[in-house]
Amino acid sequence: MARFPLIVARVYDPPESMVGAHLLVDRLWPRGISKARLRPDDWPKEVTPSTALRQWLHADPGRWPEFRERYEAELAANPAAVERCLDWCRKGPVTLLTAAHDRDHNHAVVLRDWLDARL
Repeated sequence: MARFPLIVARVYDPPESMVGAHLLVDRLWPRGISKARLRPDDWPKEVTPSTALRQWLHADPGRWPEFRERYEAELAANPAAVERCLDWCRKGPVTLLTAAHDRDHNHAVVLRDWLDARL
């Protein structure tokens, strides 16, 4: 089976930098973005980090390595939510959308890697 592109983009990026289906992978709607401007194909909130985990990382960004491990444990405990995203990935290219400021250290990067390892 062919592997389709799976990328992470910020919701504030130009639309031409995004490919395929757009999945909003933030638990909360992004600030300053209207629902008319951002029309994700899916918003699987169940695959986002728990509120407690997100706040735990926000309190100390130095916890990033442990955050990855804890978030991966949450993903492993929620196979139905992961499968929902994998279904999109099997159909064609996917862009995981997030409002996170740090492009390299955010949950969407962890989710991308998690999904990619299961395709």
